[in-house]
Amino acid sequence: MGKPEQVKKRVAFVLVDGLGDVSVPRFGFKTPLQAAKIPNLDAIASAGVNGLMDPVEVGLGCGSDTAHLSLLGYDPRVYYRGRGAFESMGAGLAMSPGDIAFKSNFATLDEKTGIVVSRRADRHFEEEGPILCAALDGMKLPSFPEYEVRVRYATEHRCGVVVKGPKLSGNISGTDPLKDNRLLLKAEALDDTEEAKHTAVVVNELSKEISRILVSHPLNAKRASEGKNVANVVLLRGCGIRIEVPPFEKKHGLWPCMVAPTKIIAGLGLSLGIDILEAPGATGDYRTLLTNKASAIAKALSAPLKSSPNVFVPGEDEHEPGRPDGYDFGFLHIKAIDDAGHDKATVFKVKGLEAVDRAIGQLARFLWEAESTGNFQYYLCVTGDHSTPVEYGDHSFEPVPFAICRLKDFVDAVGSESILGISTDPFPLPTIKSGEDLEDNVVTEEEDTKKHNQAFAGDSVYEFNEVAAARGCLGRFPGGEMMGIIKRFLQLDP
Repeated sequence: MGKPEQVKKRVAFVLVDGLGDVSVPRFGFKTPLQAAKIPNLDAIASAGVNGLMDPVEVGLGCGSDTAHLSLLGYDPRVYYRGRGAFESMGAGLAMSPGDIAFKSNFATLDEKTGIVVSRRADRHFEEEGPILCAALDGMKLPSFPEYEVRVRYATEHRCGVVVKGPKLSGNISGTDPLKDNRLLLKAEALDDTEEAKHTAVVVNELSKEISRILVSHPLNAKRASEGKNVANVVLLRGCGIRIEVPPFEKKHGLWPCMVAPTKIIAGLGLSLGIDILEAPGATGDYRTLLTNKASAIAKALSAPLKSSPNVFVPGEDEHEPGRPDGYDFGFLHIKAIDDAGHDKATVFKVKGLEAVDRAIGQLARFLWEAESTGNFQYYLCVTGDHSTPVEYGDHSFEPVPFAICRLKDFVDAVGSESILGISTDPFPLPTIKSGEDLEDNVVTEEEDTKKHNQAFAGDSVYEFNEVAAARGCLGRFPGGEMMGIIKRFLQLDP
């Protein structure tokens, strides 16, 4: 008589880009997470275990790329080779050994002074970006005809740029001054090798030729006539090569998939052997449809791999079939909250977090319906990759909250009737009017005491925010330990 089939344990991992923040005077010195109404996130904290996480290490303000590598168990000090390859691969550009790539912005250059007056020609560039990328793709460098240049649109104002040819080095600086109203930079070698010096010369000609093509493009003449910023330069930064790492599945024993319309995150996922799922309406910006992201992850975690038609499975052929029993680790990336921090959109960050909370409720319902079949046991995990405080408008070094729970405990905390009553209709992120504030979020002291006044399971934490997480049983830990914590919670590690 055979052994009874074990229930499959699967993780829905939600990463809210730019999640963390600092106290905001406008909110009575609460953080946006504290000011937001987030009952589902609070329930995850109440139903599980919590901690404060430094994505890479204490005191380091990191980018999303290095933070994601660290969280997924790949030390960026060992494996990081620049973010350009992630952006370009995520945009759909193939990379071979020896190629270099850049994470790039369409920007506005004062041609007389050489000053970059705006690093983003336009955040909403979804229609025009692909047109300009098509004009640049396959361009030739007059002094270096042996090099091939590929350009592909990514997200918002960004594009991926790949250069293919002999004797290229990823060890060069970029042309991006990183702030508005500064001079366009020249690429420089970061070591004394002939390859790095030669690559810098090639890239500086590339930058010049890109501008020459863009200046004469009719689309920019149209933008100028409409009083819009012209996109007459591409800022080249984060020069990198494709990294070679152990695949995520072999490293952690979990078969992963990812929904990440933000191209740099999708490219990073591909670099780690993570399958990328499509979610209609998922854009990686303020207009994204979070419900469709949640639905895509839920379907991937509740169905065999072969029955998921929108999944990219690298290397799948008759000799290497996909995993027959489906995905174990579903990574849902949400970008808009980071954009709110960068845009110093204080009210939107709060309202955006409330929209994220609503989508997490939908995800919980989708998964609970699947768990009710008896085939699966699900876990919900939520955290961020770094803090992007609205007061600063940029990444900072503050730690982010982390929470993980069993879905069953989450449902017990909120009630199964409440879960099944959650609407699964798609909804847009909120539109914030000028001058709008958060009066409807203000609660009286009496109302506040009626909020979760005790933890349901796990540790003593019953709210999901930066302050409450500090009381969690996980304490404060570096991001490199996160996957170990998740696997131990699932009891997958001996």
